[in-house]
Amino acid sequence: MLTRRLDEAREAWKRKDPEATRRAHTTHHTLNAPEQHTTGQGKYIKSIVYGGLDGTITTFAAVAGVAGAALSPSVVLIVGLANLLADGLSMSIGDYLSSKSEREYEAAERAREAWEVQHYPEGEKQELREIYMNRGMSAEDANAVVDIIAKDETAWIDTMMVEELGIIPSDESPLANAIATFISFALFGFIPIAAYVMALFVPSFATLRFTLACILTGATLFGLGALKTTITGTSWFKSGLETLLVGGIAATAAYVVGALLGGLA
Repeated sequence: MLTRRLDEAREAWKRKDPEATRRAHTTHHTLNAPEQHTTGQGKYIKSIVYGGLDGTITTFAAVAGVAGAALSPSVVLIVGLANLLADGLSMSIGDYLSSKSEREYEAAERAREAWEVQHYPEGEKQELREIYMNRGMSAEDANAVVDIIAKDETAWIDTMMVEELGIIPSDESPLANAIATFISFALFGFIPIAAYVMALFVPSFATLRFTLACILTGATLFGLGALKTTITGTSWFKSGLETLLVGGIAATAAYVVGALLGGLA
């Protein structure tokens, strides 16, 4: 069990506070406290954030393109909803297949490493010694470290996976990742067309449809950009502003193209 509390350690590093770092690596004030696990809660944050960003940006770009062409609001709804479903499925399926391929590759490489450890342990030890020596460790220290690691076959294989192949095992489910991506894409991607849906029931919104769509989309992009800092650890305001800017550029480009080509429709 790790004595370090990673969230506190990260905050200490951001503040460059050595005393906070020491507190994050000690347990005297948490001996009777239950161990905190954040992996289960944050495991799919990446899929949620990037699925939401992609859904918001691509759907609003479609809405902006149609609005720029001055087409009927019904066309905005049709294009927006079709984009929401098609792109959401495409992205989630791609996420599932890529995650599944990574897991299969990881499993195959682990099986190979396990076979080599069992059938040619000296060769595997030598590989690990060379890795550590290439990083500046003396031959004597490298031998000592490798001998200790090799006492536990599972730890040995884990080490070879990371040190030799650069593979860090993941317990994320490809299917759960895909579902999280699709749900996030659909939910956040619906926001840019929400104003058009509301206008169907509240006619007074009709003249403000696109303006409301811009405001809702901007707020969503900023919020998702800020949420992204749970992964990147950067400034939430800077990240939110950056995401808003990138999404705004994509939407503006789509709007201009729609305006220029509107006469063809």
